[in-house]
Amino acid sequence: MTLKVNIMEYVYAALLLDAAGKEINEKSIEEVVKAAGMSPDEAQAKAIVSSLKGVNIKDVIKNAQSMQLQASSAPAAAGAAHPEAKKKEEPKEDASKKEEEAAGGLAGLFG
Repeated sequence: MTLKVNIMEYVYAALLLDAAGKEINEKSIEEVVKAAGMSPDEAQAKAIVSSLKGVNIKDVIKNAQSMQLQASSAPAAAGAAHPEAKKKEEPKEDASKKEEEAAGGLAGLFG
């Protein structure tokens, strides 16, 4: 029995191929999906490959991890500050710009 594949399985396949240092193309993504016991869809494989053109997956993951670390350390740092200390506000525009850059070409994957 083969399962119907949704777009996330193709994202996972691309991540797996990237981690293994393999080329991300339609054929390799379809092979990974098939090896996982699912029935590949050429249109979805093609959509993932075109969405990832020019995207450095390792950089996107690195940026996402650093943003997550910054977000999780902010409350601890705020609690450790002296109550009378004046808080320095970071421009909100820069934070949203970084988030957009981290999302990069991956935003196109989800319509």
